[in-house]
Amino acid sequence: MARMSYISSVERYHEYEHVIHSLLESILMSIEDGLTKVRDTRYLIKQYPFLELQYCLNAEGLQQGNNVCFKRAYSKKLGESGNQQDLSERPYFLNAKASDKVCFTDPYISIATNHLCISAIKELKKPINNQHYLVVDVSLTQLIEFVMGDTARANMSPYFKAGYGIIVACLFCLVLFLLNIVFSDIYALLTHVDTSSDPLEPFSIIIYITLALAVFDLGKTILEEEILMHKDIFRHSSTRRTITRFISTVLIAISIEALLTMFKAALGQSEYLMPAIAMMLAVVGLLIALAIYVYLGAKAETLLMRARLKQKSSK
Repeated sequence: MARMSYISSVERYHEYEHVIHSLLESILMSIEDGLTKVRDTRYLIKQYPFLELQYCLNAEGLQQGNNVCFKRAYSKKLGESGNQQDLSERPYFLNAKASDKVCFTDPYISIATNHLCISAIKELKKPINNQHYLVVDVSLTQLIEFVMGDTARANMSPYFKAGYGIIVACLFCLVLFLLNIVFSDIYALLTHVDTSSDPLEPFSIIIYITLALAVFDLGKTILEEEILMHKDIFRHSSTRRTITRFISTVLIAISIEALLTMFKAALGQSEYLMPAIAMMLAVVGLLIALAIYVYLGAKAETLLMRARLKQKSSK
């Protein structure tokens, strides 16, 4: 459940590009109003947590004054730098000189913060102290989370990861416990050879191995899906992938148990025959249900993507 990946951020940016540009235009107007009226704009930090840097350029593209940092993490590093920096060759400055509208960059990795960001530049209606252009850098990931109303959940993700980490650690401890039983039983089986012993005794070892495999696979799935990988909860494919992997783990465990039960029935314990058949039928039912779920989910997502493309083309 990592924060948004770069690919997802860029995809979402193009999806909500019009909304993002409108929002940044209004923020630039508020900052410009604060510059002309010497009004405190620190309220923007709490209202728009995705803001990172603000600076002004003269008509030649030279930065006028140091960077204004909206985040404390960058204030020491960037707060006292930037003055007289030559940005005249930057594409956004060249675009702003050629147009009287607010200009935006494509997503890029910021040299200042090493994060994926975009810059918005606006020509000031009334230049102040040789400041002709106002530039704002914003964190693209946090901006998209803000637009989608996902900021609170994203801020809670470290705590969610910690909870999942505890669960995964408990599952892996259980795997070690089961493997300890397996090794102990194997050692006892090899060192105490008895020709009159029950021929089904080794099956208990296989059962423990199967349980260890199922629990390990479950812990691995949680670790990968909820901690290590980015999971876009707004896309059905992410949820469908998690459910598919979980059901696959259950299917493997039930299939092995059904096979073992069938072996017991074949060795003379006929009372295990019907439970084995029932488990096999359960496996078949789960496979059919999973196939239907994956097919319908993929089809629904395809239709949704087509509808969004049509909506974009109509605009």
